Amino acid sequence: MLTDEQMRYPIGKFQTPASYTDDDLYRWMNDIRMLPGQLRQAVIGLNDDDLNTPYRKGGWTLRQVVHHVADSHMNSITRIKLALTEDNPTIKPYEEAYWALQADYHLPVEPSLKMLDGIHQRMIVLFESFTPNEWERTFIHPETGATNSLKKTLATYSWHGRHHLAHITETRKKYGF
Repeated sequence: MLTDEQMRYPIGKFQTPASYTDDDLYRWMNDIRMLPGQLRQAVIGLNDDDLNTPYRKGGWTLRQVVHHVADSHMNSITRIKLALTEDNPTIKPYEEAYWALQADYHLPVEPSLKMLDGIHQRMIVLFESFTPNEWERTFIHPETGATNSLKKTLATYSWHGRHHLAHITETRKKYGF
């Protein structure tokens, strides 16, 4: 039986990399490239009852997880573009828990899967075009006060996608659907 912490963080908590190699960047870009298809595969065959199953007690439903990933990565590309076009901007955070309670989180998952397809295509084009200086561009997150480079942002969203994908795949294993 998995602990609540293991269910909450099935691949572990995000760890800020100590360094960033070209191989790391390539691997993380590949994670971003592959996520939309992997999420689509993870939800194939799930019915409404399955999608309305929380991944842990008190956690989001699988449907909410898919919609959250789309919303989160939509915010991410905005943050990336702000960092590319402004000098160390302070980004706008959002209350993800409240977003998950909005009416659009009751939709089928297909609209969010389509969003991810487009967002991730655009993210990859941006990432592949970055110069070494652009990887070092930053933004400030006002809730933590942290200055985040675009390298760290790539690592974060690589982890974020794999983290939520594991919520779905582990829940499928647990319930056998």
